[in-house]
Amino acid sequence: MSLTDLLVMLAYLAAMPVVALMLAGRQSSPTAYLEGHRDLPWWALCLSLVATETSTLTVISVPGIAYGSGMVFVGLALGYLVGRAIVAWWFLPLYQQGHMLSAYDWLGQRFGPTMQRLASATFLTTRLLAEAVRLFAGMLPLATMLAALHIHLPQPVLLGGIMLLTLFYTVCGGLRAVVWSDSIQFGLYLFGATACALLLWHGAPAGTWHSLQQAGRLHLFAHGAPLLNSPFTPLAALAGGALLSVASHGTDQLMVQRVLAARSLRDARLALMGSALGVGVLFALLSLTGVLLWARNGGLTPAQAGYASPDAIFPAYIVHDLPPGLRGLMLAGILAATMGSLSATLSAMTAASVGDFAPLCARAARRLRCSALGFARLVSVVWACALVACAGLFAHASQSAILLGLSIAACGYGPMLGTFVAGMATPRVQARTLAPAFALSVPCMVWAMLALRPNGHPLAFAWLIVLGVILLFGLAGLLHIMHLSRYPLPARNRRPKS
Repeated sequence: MSLTDLLVMLAYLAAMPVVALMLAGRQSSPTAYLEGHRDLPWWALCLSLVATETSTLTVISVPGIAYGSGMVFVGLALGYLVGRAIVAWWFLPLYQQGHMLSAYDWLGQRFGPTMQRLASATFLTTRLLAEAVRLFAGMLPLATMLAALHIHLPQPVLLGGIMLLTLFYTVCGGLRAVVWSDSIQFGLYLFGATACALLLWHGAPAGTWHSLQQAGRLHLFAHGAPLLNSPFTPLAALAGGALLSVASHGTDQLMVQRVLAARSLRDARLALMGSALGVGVLFALLSLTGVLLWARNGGLTPAQAGYASPDAIFPAYIVHDLPPGLRGLMLAGILAATMGSLSATLSAMTAASVGDFAPLCARAARRLRCSALGFARLVSVVWACALVACAGLFAHASQSAILLGLSIAACGYGPMLGTFVAGMATPRVQARTLAPAFALSVPCMVWAMLALRPNGHPLAFAWLIVLGVILLFGLAGLLHIMHLSRYPLPARNRRPKS
C-alpha cells in the first residue's frame, strides 16, 4: 500500500465520525437518541436506507456475480421498486397513525403486547445472528485485501476496531449520527464504484459493448435457470424481489426505523421510493464493473482467470489495478459499507429493545440507577458486545454454518409478513390464534431452510418468504378451527315462525 492510500484511509476514519457527530448535534433524551427528533430530511433517510441494506458483501459479491451472470442484480432491483411501492402506500400510513418507536408497536396496538414482544424477540434473535455472520464474512475479504497490501491485522483486532469506531458515533450521536454517517458512507462507495466502472470503460477496446450484448452479459434476468433455486429468473426477480422488499422494508425494524424518523408520510414515501432507485444505481454500477472485468479477461471463467472464487475478482482488481489514492478510497468505501450496516443494526436493535420491552427496561434502569438515555446507550453497548461475540463464534464454523447464518433472517420474514397482512386484511383474526401460529412457524421455517433442497440445491430466498406466509396462514387457520371446536359460538336466537 502506498503512503497516499494509507493517508486517504486514515483521513476517512478520522473525519467521518467527527462530521457525523457535528451534523447530529447533542442527544438529550431517549426519544432524540432513538428517533432523531423526527426532522431528518428525506434524502438523508433515503441514503441511509441504501447504506443499511448493503454491506461489504454487496460491494464485493455483486461484481463477482455479474462476471458470471451479467446484469441480473439490476433485474432484482426492479422487483425491489415494486415491493417498496406496496410498502409506501399500504404499510407506511399505518406507521404514521401514532407515535411508534418500532415496527412492532402496530402489532401491539392490533393484537396486544404478547404479539408485539414475540415479533420483536424474533427480530432481535434473527438480526443478531444474521448480522454477526454478515459482519464476520465482511471482514474476510477486507482482511485479505489488507494482507495483499502487506498490512497484517488479526481478524479479532480488525473486527474489534471497526466495532469500536462504529459504536463511538452510534452511542454519542444516536439515530441522527447513524443517518448522517450512512449518507457519507454510501456516497463514498458509490463514488468508488463509479470511478472503477469509468476506468474499466476507458480502457476497454472498441466494440466492447457490442461484444457484451452478443454474449448476453447485459441481460437483466437469468433465463433457463432453475425456478426454485435461482433468485434471478424473471419471476423470482420481479415477484420474489417485490415480496422480499415488502417483507424487509415493511416489517423489519432495521428498515422501518428510518421511515419512522421522517417528518411526514410524504417524506417517508420519498425516502423509501428513492432508496429503490439508489439501490438500482449501485447495483448497475457494480454489475457494469463485473461485466467489464469479464470482457477485460477475455471471457475466461473465474477459475481460468486464476481467481479462487467469484468474490475474489473485484478485490483483486482493487489491490492490483487501481491507482494510488483511489485504491485507498475504495478500501475506505468497503469499510464504510460494513460500518453503515453495523451502526444501523445497533440503533434498530436498541430501539426495539427499549420500545417493545419498555416495562422490563424501566425496571432494569431503576436497578442500575441510570437515566433513560443512559440506559438506551448501555443497551447499544450490550448489543455491540453480543455481535462481536457471535461473530467470533462463526470464525470457527464451517462454510455451511456461514451460509446458514446469512440466510437465517429469511426464517422470520415470511411469518412476520403474514402476521402484518393478517392484521391489516382480516379484521376478525385474534391474537389467541395468530401468536401461537407465529411462534410455531418460525422454527418450522428453520427446518424448511435446512431440509428443502429442490434439484439438490437450497430453496431460493424469495420462495422461503412465500412458504413462511403460507405456513403462518395455514397454522392460524388450523388453530382457529381447533378453537371453534372447543369453544363453539352460541347459536343465534331465531324469531319464531308466525
